This record gives sequence, C-alpha cells and structure tokens, in this order.
Amino acid sequence: MSEHCVHDVSRRQFLTATAIGSIALFLGGPNKLWAFTDAPAVSAEEALNRLKEGNARFVSGKTQHPHANKDRLIETYTKGQKPFVTMISCADSRVPVELIFDQGIGDIFTIRVAGNVVHTDETGSAEYAAGHLGTSLLVVLGHTKCGAVTAVVKGDKLGGSIPKMVDTIAPAVARSKAKGLTGDALVNDAIIENVKESINLLQKSEEIAHLVHEGKLKIMGAMYNLENGRVDWM
Repeated sequence: MSEHCVHDVSRRQFLTATAIGSIALFLGGPNKLWAFTDAPAVSAEEALNRLKEGNARFVSGKTQHPHANKDRLIETYTKGQKPFVTMISCADSRVPVELIFDQGIGDIFTIRVAGNVVHTDETGSAEYAAGHLGTSLLVVLGHTKCGAVTAVVKGDKLGGSIPKMVDTIAPAVARSKAKGLTGDALVNDAIIENVKESINLLQKSEEIAHLVHEGKLKIMGAMYNLENGRVDWM
C-alpha cells in the first residue's frame, strides 16, 4: 500500500472517530441525552402557571397573542429556541395548541399525532425537548370527542398504517370497559385513560425517567374541551 493510501486511510479513521466522539459528547454517552442539560430556565410550576393563565385568557376572549411578531421570529432564529414546555397533543385540527394556551413562536415544543399516542417518534422528540432544550414540564394533552379513541372503542375497521398507530389506545379502552361503562361514558373515560397510557409509555424511557428522578422534569396529563375551550388538568 502506498504512503498516500496509508495517509488517506488514517485521515478517514480520524474523521470517523471525531464524528463518533462528537455524537457521544452531544448525547452524554450511550443513551444519556439528559447529560447535555443544564438546570431548566423555567420551572415546571412556572410553566404550568403560564399555560393555565394563557388558557384562561383564551376562554375569556382576552388573548394577548404574545411572541407572534417578526421580532420574536428574528429572536428565535438568531438565538435559538427555548420553549418552556413540551406538549404531546392530538393532531385534531380543532386543537391548535399555541392558540388555546395563548402562546407564540418558540414557547411550546409541540408534538402532534392522532390520538396523542406515544411510540418511538413521540418519545424521542420528548427526550430531545426535555434533555437538550431543557423543558421542565411535559404535558400529554387529550381532548373531548377524540376520533382516534372513539374508533377504537367502537371497533371501527381501520386501514393502512392507522391500526399500528393507534395500537396503544387498546389497553386504555380495555381498562375503561372493565369499569362496566358504555356509550358516551365509555368513550369519555377511555379518552382519559388514553392520556394516562401515553404518560405510562413515556415513563418507560430511560432518559425521561432519569430526568424525572433528578427533579428536572415533571409529567402531567390534561384534557381540552372542544365545546368551551377550557383545559382541565388531571
């Protein structure tokens, strides 16, 4: 092998090692995304208060629409994002997260998916927000008349990738049925149980469990009422 080839191989090995080292530093080692996190800039209590106050403004029709102008756009572009809360919510078009909490650009790290279910993508996104961006509050937001939960309760025939997407809703529905509920009462209870199921699945994440144990993260469930816009905390 020529001296040039040896040099070429050594250089590739160096670049590979450097890349691996950089990734490990970012992650804080294997499966340790939290190691990159400093103390949260906003406490879980303050984050919850901001959400409650924002929703109260929304319900009363006195929204302020904060952080919704070009200055905020430029600020988050040049200085990066610093959301104060992570939220996993349903993708339902009637649940516009920033609007119902009267928040703006860069305030909420929103993870939206039908049925506010939790699989690998949602868990990984929550790990990134809590472990890297430093959000101290993680909220799973369900809502009344959730179509995904209702479909599972009724046993509707679902096609494509939908059955796999909503498979985590089945245990929640089973718990509600075990209570002897039927009709609307069954659907309403299953929607609540589904929020609890998503929280249970999030807590199986090593990264999230570590942050909770360290007091850097709090997980809560909430329910949005489509009829009046109010968010009730579980």
